[in-house]
Amino acid sequence: MARRAAAPAGPLGDDFSFVSPVAKYVLFFFNLLFWMISMVLVAVGVYARLLKHAEAAMACLAVDPAILLIMVGILTFLITFCGCVGSLRENICLLQMFSVCLTIIFLLQLAAGVLGFVFSDKARGKVSEIINGAIVHYRDDLDLQNLIDFGQKEFSCCGGVSYKDWSQNMYFNCTATNPSRERCSVPFSCCLHDSDQAVINTMCGHGMQARGYLEASAFIHTNGCIDKLVNWIHSNLFLLGGITLGLALPQLVGIVLAQLLINQIRDQIKLQLYNQQHRADPWY
Repeated sequence: MARRAAAPAGPLGDDFSFVSPVAKYVLFFFNLLFWMISMVLVAVGVYARLLKHAEAAMACLAVDPAILLIMVGILTFLITFCGCVGSLRENICLLQMFSVCLTIIFLLQLAAGVLGFVFSDKARGKVSEIINGAIVHYRDDLDLQNLIDFGQKEFSCCGGVSYKDWSQNMYFNCTATNPSRERCSVPFSCCLHDSDQAVINTMCGHGMQARGYLEASAFIHTNGCIDKLVNWIHSNLFLLGGITLGLALPQLVGIVLAQLLINQIRDQIKLQLYNQQHRADPWY
């Protein structure tokens, strides 16, 4: 008995969807998580900014950690908002904006890493400029002060190139005309601390800039933080590589999911148009 020929496949039904719920909701919750983190960053940055004295806050605007938190938080908020709404509403325009922004940020990070490696001398000069600016505004911003103290204690260093860089600060300036009680001093975070010492002597750096390297080295760290930072980077390249990969991986996942969802939405639109065009067909 002859086999019957298979009937030609008809158009897919209206209830069929090319859009994968897994890709859609994974991208949504992925962005929702970072969207919530961005709001926390903005809230913390604004709170820290409002606590500061107005004149002091304006004086160190360029090196204020609170401003950095607010800027990063706002940028993350806008990008993840596009990702959240775009994935939930299946909006190609918002998804493309999300994907393009993530791609640009990823490429900028990659370019910064390559340029920093190739032009290491210029990168070192930029770091030195940032550290010197932070030294100048050390007493103007409590957050910046705590950040510098943390860095000097962790890296066992003092100043940018040497401990005498603290003369750039108006309070620690070592000129004879400086009326400050902290003249020729360095912050207590520069001092050598005994592990058995229960109470920290915050005046341990008094007058250290007036002493020579050998004499001062008995009481404080005389090496600058730039060399210590460079040595730490060279010694922890694998750790930094892992951190960089950890930061880049979520961006790549977001870009891939966004592009996948965009293609699926376009296929779904083509299917809907195809079905609409053939509804008038009596053989539909």
